[in-house]
Amino acid sequence: MKPKVVVTGLGIVSPLGTGLTKSWEAICAGRSGVGPITRFDASAFDTRIAAEVRDFNGEDWIEKKELRKMDLFIQYALAAATMALEDAGLKITPEIAERVGVLVGAGLGGLPIIERYAKVLEEKGPGRITPFFIPMVIVNLAPGQISIRFGAKGPNLSPVSACATGNHALGDAFKLIQRGDADVMIAGGTESVISPLAVGGFNAMKALSTRNDAPERASRPFDKDRDGFVMGEGAGILILESLESARRRDARIYGELAGYGLTSDAYHVTAPDPQGDGAARCIAMCLRDGGIRPEEVDYINAHGTSTPYNDYYETLAIKRVFGAHAARLAVSSTKSMTGHLLGAAGGVEAVYTVLALHHGLLPPTTNYETPDPQCDLDYVPNVARRAEARVALSNSFGFGGTNATLAFRRLEA
Repeated sequence: MKPKVVVTGLGIVSPLGTGLTKSWEAICAGRSGVGPITRFDASAFDTRIAAEVRDFNGEDWIEKKELRKMDLFIQYALAAATMALEDAGLKITPEIAERVGVLVGAGLGGLPIIERYAKVLEEKGPGRITPFFIPMVIVNLAPGQISIRFGAKGPNLSPVSACATGNHALGDAFKLIQRGDADVMIAGGTESVISPLAVGGFNAMKALSTRNDAPERASRPFDKDRDGFVMGEGAGILILESLESARRRDARIYGELAGYGLTSDAYHVTAPDPQGDGAARCIAMCLRDGGIRPEEVDYINAHGTSTPYNDYYETLAIKRVFGAHAARLAVSSTKSMTGHLLGAAGGVEAVYTVLALHHGLLPPTTNYETPDPQCDLDYVPNVARRAEARVALSNSFGFGGTNATLAFRRLEA
């Protein structure tokens, strides 16, 4: 029998607020974190809106001299990990340090710093490049800095799998605990690339919403009038722990991470498989891994990006796996409020999924105004819903056809 892995701590930095209480209350109230871009002058861009984190102060979490060595995606990860460890009531002592690991990924890492120092190189020469440039931008310095700060000496690594990164990080951490390589993993995703190059690149692909005059209404997953995703930023970190370890220290348990699926579409560099095949196989694999029957699933936190293809193909995938039960499922996309956090999406959405089970409250899909005949499931439109869900899935699908699904389950006494 596979060892049980449970969630004992949560930490979040999101466009809806830094910290669990602020972010969860905003999600349940259906508030939007989308607004005009303030990080740079976006007046020449097709897209001039994003879901920025507006209440984060790095000095609240990190010494000022250390902040200069970290891009924002690392700062977000370190802050969210600090919150999660405090929430779990876990202190990493020398006695347990080698059994505690960190697995945190990002999709694009320190792209804003790369942009900045490319200009420095061109305008002022190589002598003006900071010696901290490389540690500021490489993805594995997110878990690296967390490990250094808290003395976690177990497995330490970073998946980089586009928008599936956060789910892959959590799923891989889950498997490390199951096979006995760690007792505790600090895991999730982080991202901060609201920058000229990233926005310009996604605009060139026609991937972003251009609903600039109504930012809070721009992200509208599954709605007929959706026109692209809204870029967001932040970090979501979970403390995963073997049930034995959690019970040994009498930890508060939010629920169980019960299953993990990961597949590839093997179809296209950016477009999802038009039959939803890769996503369907991913969901089915996750259910098999967790020993979960399809009819046991009550809620899905969808990938739901607000792009025309993704939302339709994800709907197809859900129908393929669940059959008649798909009509009884609640499916919502928190991206309608946070925007799409890219490599951080899976981590942040896992936090919301766990809280939905814990509080018995399902987040809504906001901006759902005009039903799409091709997207005909129950998307929890516009208002949060009371529901005592037993099992919830969280989907994340990324460019390159990479897919990851997690299954969370309420842990019965």
